[in-house]
Amino acid sequence: MPIFTLSPLFRTRRFLPLFVTQFFGAFNDNALKNAFVIWYTYAVALKAGINPSMMVTMAGGIFILPFFLLSAPAGAIADKYERSWLTRRIKAFEILLMITCSAGFYLGNIPLLLVTIFLMGVHSTFFGPIKYSLLPEHLQKSELISGNGWIEGGTFLSILLGTIFGGVVILTHHGVWWLSGAITLFAVTGFIASLSIPKARIAEPDLHIGFNIFHQTYRLLSFARKERMLWHTIICISWFWFIGATFLTQLPVYTASVIHGNEHVVTLFLTIFSIGIGLGSVACNKLLNGKIDCRLVPYGTVGMSIAIVLFTAATRLFIQDVPAPATLMDASTFLSTFYGWLIVTSLLTLAVMSGIYIVPLYALLQNRSEPRVLARMIASNNIMNSFFMVVASLSAMLLFSHGFTVSDILLITGAVNLLLLLVLRKIK
Repeated sequence: MPIFTLSPLFRTRRFLPLFVTQFFGAFNDNALKNAFVIWYTYAVALKAGINPSMMVTMAGGIFILPFFLLSAPAGAIADKYERSWLTRRIKAFEILLMITCSAGFYLGNIPLLLVTIFLMGVHSTFFGPIKYSLLPEHLQKSELISGNGWIEGGTFLSILLGTIFGGVVILTHHGVWWLSGAITLFAVTGFIASLSIPKARIAEPDLHIGFNIFHQTYRLLSFARKERMLWHTIICISWFWFIGATFLTQLPVYTASVIHGNEHVVTLFLTIFSIGIGLGSVACNKLLNGKIDCRLVPYGTVGMSIAIVLFTAATRLFIQDVPAPATLMDASTFLSTFYGWLIVTSLLTLAVMSGIYIVPLYALLQNRSEPRVLARMIASNNIMNSFFMVVASLSAMLLFSHGFTVSDILLITGAVNLLLLLVLRKIK
């Protein structure tokens, strides 16, 4: 049987509606964010002669802020109330947000767009614990690896498609109308799909939800740390997002300043990375035969480090072999070189190994958590994921300030990645 065949889960109400709902939600998140970044950079900042860096950074920070502030109540609400009911209301809220976003682009209202980006972060913060806690509720234990693999693969595909769609469409003729119509249509599609998600049992109906978000966040993380095996699983998942944030953030800078490629080369890299994550995620179910364990994770870890070393080595060979062009090279010129293909191959290997690494960890977190606290454990994971992504950005800024190059930062990340094997020993 081939490794990559469409799962029978796609023929069931237990999985397909949730997959469609989360796919279009992630698509809209990234279409909106990248459309704002491209629109502000090219249609506002460059025309006005101002530096867009601060606003672009602010937009990214505004989106991720709710994951810090609201993950604790989001997890508690997902444990206290019926999750398919919550999903439908969250998706109805998304439709309103897409309409508001459309008005913001049409009016050129930057504050309104920033508020919308923040609220989309709120939307994702509340949907995350629901999404991952519905999987073990509706899927059998033997289906969890497959379900998580398709969810992860679908998520990265939707991130890729949304990022490309938002960036390309917004600057075209009538781009605001095309973008507005598409994201609103996709939000409606996600809402319609959510109507078919089966009901789930309520995990803890008598749970008290506090209003002090900082106290609730502290309590949530303290609770998660008591479950040592699950806490180490969360740390390992968060490290995946550290590496992902490091690479995806630095790819545009790496492409333009190191290998002198244009925006089409960036798109090529994003496509390769997303496809690789999807391939590795989907392959996990076949490699593990549906069994939930972490035996592949150390291989994924070592494979990631080897791929990063190959990536940086191929980059240095590319720089030595290919003279800096007068203008930024396009994707076809880049791929006409041997070392260009070596860079692409190493990036694909990194992504495949990352998919093999991450899927068993998510399945383990869902399977080993007590059902009554599952959504809160997922919320703890979301908080730590966000924290690690912020640390990745701050670490890169610190290393840049001390004269390190993009290639140096990627190589350091690959070396530190091997230390994760010490944490993996504590996950049984």
